[in-house]
Parts: sequence; structure tokens; C-alpha cells
Amino acid sequence: MSEPTAAAPFGLWERMLAGRYLRARSSQGGVALISIISFVGIMLAVAVLIIVMSVMNGFRAELLNRILGFNGHLYVSGDVVDDTRRGAAVERLLKVPGVVQAAPVLEAQVIAMGPSQITGAVVRGLEPLDMKATKIVAGNLTAGSLKDFGVGDYGGDTIIVGARLAQAVGVRAGDSLTLISPSGGTTAFGGAPLQKTYTVGATFSVGMSQYDQAYIYMPLAQAQLFFGREGTTDAIEVKVENPDKALEMKAAVSRAAGPTALVTDWTQRDSSFWGALKVERNVMRLILMLLVAIAAMNIISGLVMLVKNKGRDIAILRTMGASQQSILRIFFMAGASVGVLGTAAGLALGVLFCAYIGPIQGLVESITGQTVFASDVYFLSHIPAKVDWSEVLIITSWALGMSFLATLPPARRASRLDPVEALRYE
Repeated sequence: MSEPTAAAPFGLWERMLAGRYLRARSSQGGVALISIISFVGIMLAVAVLIIVMSVMNGFRAELLNRILGFNGHLYVSGDVVDDTRRGAAVERLLKVPGVVQAAPVLEAQVIAMGPSQITGAVVRGLEPLDMKATKIVAGNLTAGSLKDFGVGDYGGDTIIVGARLAQAVGVRAGDSLTLISPSGGTTAFGGAPLQKTYTVGATFSVGMSQYDQAYIYMPLAQAQLFFGREGTTDAIEVKVENPDKALEMKAAVSRAAGPTALVTDWTQRDSSFWGALKVERNVMRLILMLLVAIAAMNIISGLVMLVKNKGRDIAILRTMGASQQSILRIFFMAGASVGVLGTAAGLALGVLFCAYIGPIQGLVESITGQTVFASDVYFLSHIPAKVDWSEVLIITSWALGMSFLATLPPARRASRLDPVEALRYE
């Protein structure tokens, strides 16, 4: 007669007992309430971690798209920005594979005087063709058009104004706006302020108040004349197909610009800002991962109580031939199932929240009557959310790992329970 074969690990009877113990009421020695609390804790912790990290990813992506769409990815400065050398340098830069735009730019501060207010602003001088190629501005005009931009002597007197700035000073497309340059004129006693009235050809809104309320676009030749900087510019802004590869293309751009040129990239210009954003993101991830670990620890208390209440059942199972490994697997599945279900529910809740974050923001604002995401504070007009699936995988793996780890000590304690001692006091 052949010997009975051992039951397969995680077999049907082990799964059945684990589910029965998990669903048992308190009167039957179960810990259903504690299991529910553990489930809700893990679900909320995972959902919050996914939502917060997705919002931070979205915030960074939105800022990156707007900042790099508004500004250049690489900057060429030095002797090559002078009028005599600039044209040839631009032609060489445009031949570099991956470069899509090379635009000479001049920036200076002015005082803008409108009917309603006097405020400071930044004038950016661009060639008319480069202005039209800057899609984040040319494609987001709120009023007017670019047809008169660059038309006339020295580029003409038509300017493009940020929508928030135009609203602040009280002008619209077609109105006049007076600008004062602190160093435009030259006298025998040095520089003197220069005042000139321009026509607002159009207003733009790029969805980032930092630019919409501060910037004015002016034809490059007119900006050179107005600021007394004929024959030179600040830099040549270079835009590439993929901003993330700007560092890799820096050497090629530097060779094309020439030995006397200085090339910098966008990470160097805003290094403190991007560095602070990265540190904040990493610290927030660490804090919320600890929150997930704390939520998973609730499984320990529930499972310890379950083991204590089911001591008689464990002893009977052991006397009937169940091995220590079978008991360990039964209670491991009972605790781990809470973590798995909680993680799955948290994953679904977090992804759904991110997918419908716009309507949720509108609902909360309509109920509370308060602005949840002030654009003048956060530079964006809405809450961004970008689900990074690789990060979601890390979050779910962490939650599952913490749940399994929290389940092991009480499950191991159950497997080592002495049947004789357990039945002695029953």
C-alpha cells in the first residue's frame, strides 16, 4: 500500500481555511473588523502615495514643458552673438542633428505704463520668424495676431504682451502701451531713461503666470534700438527635439558655435529650482512610503489576535497531520490577502483619482467656494497629474512587500505552536 502524498503548497484546503479565518466574525474567534481597518489603511496609503507622486510628476512635466517651450534648451553666448558673426553661427547650429531652432534673443527690464497701472516687465527681443516659430506663444494668442509684428523700420512698433500683464495695466490688442527703458538713451552725462509708446499687436497666455504677467515680445532690431544695444544680443537660444538630451548634444552644439563661444544648458540656468524640486519629490516619496509601511503593520495586530483565537484549531490541524509549513502558509495567506486586496484597491483608487482630477478639483471648488489651486501662487491654472507606471510598479511592490513582511512573524508563531500546550488549556 502506497504512502499518502503530502498536499501541494498553497493548495485548495489551505486557501479555504485562510479565507474562512479571515471572514470569521468576532463571536467565532475571527478578526474581521481589524482586517477591514488594515485593508482600508493600506488602500488609502497606496492611493495617497500614487496621487501625490503623480501630481508632483505632472507638476514637473507641466513646468518643464512650459519653461522649455518658452525658453531655450541650450544657450550660446560670447563673440558669436555679435551681428557680424551671428548669422553664420545660427546657420552652423541649425545643421547640428536634433536642433530645431536657433534664435538670437535680447532681454532687458522695462517699466510699462498703461491706463490702469504702472508695473515692471521684461522685454524679449526676437526676430519675427523666430517669434512665429515659438509655438507656445504664437499658438496661444488670446487676442490680436502676429501679422504686424516686425513690420516697419527697425522691426516696427508692434509688440506682443502677456495677457495678465495687459490686464494689469489696462490695455488690449490694438491699444497703446508706453515703455520706459532705464538705459536706452545716451547723453553727455551718461545713460538716460528712454520712453516710447508701442502698439499692442496681440496678447498671449501660456498657462504659466510667471510669464503671462511679466513678458513682452518686441522685434529684435527694435529692442536693440530701444535699449541702445545695436549690433549685439544676449545669446542664441537653441531648441532641440528632445530637451532631455540637451546635455548629450551640448558638445556638438559647442563645436558648431565655435571655439570662442560659451554653451550652457537649461539645467544650469535653473539648477537651484530643479534641484529643490527633485529633493522635495524624493523626500515626499520616502515619507509616504513610510506611511504605507505603518499601514501594513496593522496586519500584525490582526493576525496575532487571529493566531491566539485559533490556537485550538491549529492544535487539531497539527494532530491530524498538518505540517508546520502548512500552518505557516494558511496564516500567511490570511494576512497577505489583506495587503494584496488593499494594494489593488489603492492602485485603482489612486489611478482613477488622477484620471479625473480636473472634475474633482471643480467639484471641490464649487462646494467650498474656495480656489484649490491658485494659479498666481503655483504658476499653473490647474492641478496636473501624470501617472508614471514605473513609479506605480515601485509603489505597489513596496506595499506588497511590507504586507508580506508584516505577515511573516505571526504566521511563523502560529506554525511553531505546540499542539499539546494549546489543547491543555481548552
